[in-house]
Amino acid sequence: MAKQQSGTDDLRRLVRDLGKLPAEVRKELRPTLRKAGVRARTRAKGNASWSRRIPGAIRLQVSFAKRRPGVALRVDQQRAPHARALENLGKPGFFRHPFFGDREQWVSQRARPFLFSAAQEEWRSINADIAAAVFTAARKHGF
Repeated sequence: MAKQQSGTDDLRRLVRDLGKLPAEVRKELRPTLRKAGVRARTRAKGNASWSRRIPGAIRLQVSFAKRRPGVALRVDQQRAPHARALENLGKPGFFRHPFFGDREQWVSQRARPFLFSAAQEEWRSINADIAAAVFTAARKHGF
């Protein structure tokens, strides 16, 4: 069974074929890609509503770089340094850390994943939106 193409794969192929995307194509694609990722960001902020700092630290990033084109959710490490540990790579369970920095005494704390689950739930619609945007932009600019 062949792998199903995703919108991100289409964007990667477009970036690979064209090299650096022309400014007018990037200008046209950026708002559509941002709009596709807003739902995931909103869901992630809702998932992290138990925290005072994490929801405000979640950012949406749109990139046309050759290595990783697409939409990414990022958490500002300066504003919410505890977010990465609490996310626990999207897995429920526990993680361990020193008790108030005392390396002699360690405690276990329950993980509270908020980011991976939000992105996973919105993945299909984000990919469909990206594929549609790439197709529309490519067609409009004669590709």
